[in-house]
Amino acid sequence: MSTVSATTFADAHEDAAAGLPYRHVDDLFIDGDYRRADGEGRIDVTDPATGTVWARVPVASAGDIDHAVAAARRALPGWSGRSPSERAQLMEAMADAVERRSDALAVTNSLENGSPIAETRRAASNAAGILRYFASLAPYLEREDVRVAPLDPTVETSVHRDPIGVCALIAPWNFPINLVVIKLAPALIAGCPVVIKPASPTPLSIRFIVDAAAEAGIPPGVVNLVTGDGAVGERLVRHPGVDKVAFTGSTPVGRRIAAACGELLRPVTLELGGKSSAIVLPDADLDAMGSVLIRSCLRNTGQTCYIATRLIATPERYDEVVALAAATVSGAVLGDPLDERTVFGPVATAAQRDIVRGFIDSGLAEGARPVAGGDVPPPFARGSWVVPTVFADVEPGMRIAREEIFGPVLTVIPARDVDDAVGIANATEFGLGGIVFGADPDRAFEVARRVDTGSIGLGFFASNHAAPFGGRHDSGLGVEYGIEGLNAYLTPQSVHRRRSV
Repeated sequence: MSTVSATTFADAHEDAAAGLPYRHVDDLFIDGDYRRADGEGRIDVTDPATGTVWARVPVASAGDIDHAVAAARRALPGWSGRSPSERAQLMEAMADAVERRSDALAVTNSLENGSPIAETRRAASNAAGILRYFASLAPYLEREDVRVAPLDPTVETSVHRDPIGVCALIAPWNFPINLVVIKLAPALIAGCPVVIKPASPTPLSIRFIVDAAAEAGIPPGVVNLVTGDGAVGERLVRHPGVDKVAFTGSTPVGRRIAAACGELLRPVTLELGGKSSAIVLPDADLDAMGSVLIRSCLRNTGQTCYIATRLIATPERYDEVVALAAATVSGAVLGDPLDERTVFGPVATAAQRDIVRGFIDSGLAEGARPVAGGDVPPPFARGSWVVPTVFADVEPGMRIAREEIFGPVLTVIPARDVDDAVGIANATEFGLGGIVFGADPDRAFEVARRVDTGSIGLGFFASNHAAPFGGRHDSGLGVEYGIEGLNAYLTPQSVHRRRSV
């Protein structure tokens, strides 16, 4: 394991925080402007690399949430009344404004959740790309859609796609920018105003997105921001002025939101947990696999929902795969998230650190063999650090092979053959991502189609803004990205009329 010295963490991070526009704030963004929160509660923002509180934000009161939702409802007629092309122009301008905020956004994000700066520097450009992609779908919304009844040619129906209404967007702490924007962009092009509620550990970086919307000329009330704890999110989910909810986060919280929305008959999109697998076929090119291993299997210090944290290999390649995983993870730099060389930073919170360390202890107790990390103290005394760990000789029934860890822990599971590998990959409650490593693309494709998951890659994993992304089973309901993701923010109306034949 390589490390970057923590000697100057605290001072360097304090200097970085001092140069940011947002730190100790008392306001929320409602109806086109920042206004002081009515509630007196505050939440500390802790730098997970140092354990130091560096910022503070308000906890929105019930009245604050009422104000935000009311602003969104007032904005709905005007925003939905604009043509999709007009909305698209403003979204293009917003994308440009997001990119101009790239540096401050990246540093803020890294100080909030410990993501390496090499990761967070991509957040602004990715967010801008998502906005531009959904803006490009304006013609889809403007296209005439007329259908003739198959059993009565005298009846024709025009199908219209209307905005679903005011949307509550609730985001997690691992990717606090892009996991908002993949909800915000389709809502905006659809004509829906929104109220955004970020995760409590990461409440500041999203302000740069809100500021970009205001700079671009998106009207007051279309984009609103409230901050706070889980109770704020629950109040927003159940608010009578909200028409749809979109949430990314853990499966247990997703279940509670789904229950609330089911009770209210309120549409909901849920992108939840994962326990994805990478199946290594006997002909796999391990050099190529090594070049994408961390990005595909431990991205963002293992705090990515779709990553393939279970490597499944057949006997003829198993030892090679174990050696590759151990060498790759041990050789990656663990250190200061503001250092460009860093690959693994801290995990986002002290609570998550304790959860991940508990999984490592469980793996050791159940007999898994650590080939990197394991019961090793982190090199830094302060902060939320976990030494990246690879376990070999992992049985599918072990807790580390079944449950989502959400930290830098990789398991290597032996399979008797490819059929057994597919069976192991499918023996999970989740179904979000996955990879097949193999030299023969046709064979890899055939194996991939047998894996019960929402998305899977051949030799790598990456999102495609134009393709739907969503989970099966305990990984969620509905999809994001693509035309399919846009349709989640629309409600159709069919108008029937008689026609001459």
